[in-house]
Amino acid sequence: MASKEDAYKRFAQKSRNKFNLDALSKAILDGDLASLSHAITLAESTLQQHHQNLSELLETLLPHTGKSIRVGITGVPGVGKSTFIESFGLQLCKAGHKVAVLAIDPSSSRTRGSILGDKTRMEELSREKKAFIRPSPSSGALGGVANATRETILLCEAAGFDVILVETVGVGQSEVLVREMVDFFLLLMLAGAGDELQGIKRGIMEMADLLIINKVDGDNVQKAKRAKAEYQNALHLFPLAASKWSPKVKLCSALQNEGLDAVWKEVLTFQEFTRENGFWDLQRKRQQSHWFHATLTEQLKHSFYSNPEVKSQIFDLEKAIAENKSDPYHAAQDLIKHWLKKS
Repeated sequence: MASKEDAYKRFAQKSRNKFNLDALSKAILDGDLASLSHAITLAESTLQQHHQNLSELLETLLPHTGKSIRVGITGVPGVGKSTFIESFGLQLCKAGHKVAVLAIDPSSSRTRGSILGDKTRMEELSREKKAFIRPSPSSGALGGVANATRETILLCEAAGFDVILVETVGVGQSEVLVREMVDFFLLLMLAGAGDELQGIKRGIMEMADLLIINKVDGDNVQKAKRAKAEYQNALHLFPLAASKWSPKVKLCSALQNEGLDAVWKEVLTFQEFTRENGFWDLQRKRQQSHWFHATLTEQLKHSFYSNPEVKSQIFDLEKAIAENKSDPYHAAQDLIKHWLKKS
């Protein structure tokens, strides 16, 4: 299997001298999906030239962004995220919305490869003209999101998509990162899978704006109703969020397209509620600030590790640490001080 870096190098070779800022930005604003995909590939690339091209492109497109509703979707393994997103997305498309699905595939920590099979799992939605599905590898990024998710959201908004659904790898302690990127955070749960309140960390529940118990069909209906009562009681014990919004628990069967209207109604109610109390705009400003700090961290990291002197010293320091001639803390501290003096 070819590495991700090899794929980007082939892409760089193919697109060399073909970056046309005006043409690409116009095509994206016109809703051309091939151009949108090209821009997202620039965002996912690790090559510095692509980062520069993307920076110029985003500067042009920024006035045309920010008009969508950004919804993060997470859930326990086996909860049916893909089935829910497909059914939910199809319903939104039928209602006249343009829906972009950013589906994050987990990457192998050994090969950095990923399956990227979300278009296969959402076959019907992938054929919908008003929908765009972009599977991206998480590439080891924390929080179950890809490194370029923020940039991809903006690109999709510029292309005219008014609903952005961000599907994460799964539930984990770092899920807070996706919460920083979206307006509404949706948590999918299962009923009858054991102790309902032990199956997920409290921190994830506290971040959720809506809990959905999925697969409420067949013999699972009564179990789901009991689970709903348990979750709703648990939510009452949590402190009120900064948005002043009180999360609810809804029942849903994505397979039978039941309960999806109530989910969307809840999203719109949240949008209206938080716009009235000012939290919507405040949260968007926080997202921008968080993006700034994340970008700053990433660029500092790249600048540090790409420095020739740093590269030459790291191997020797690793050897010294392994031989107990130095400790990790002081070795790192000395290397950073040396880098700062040379920068």
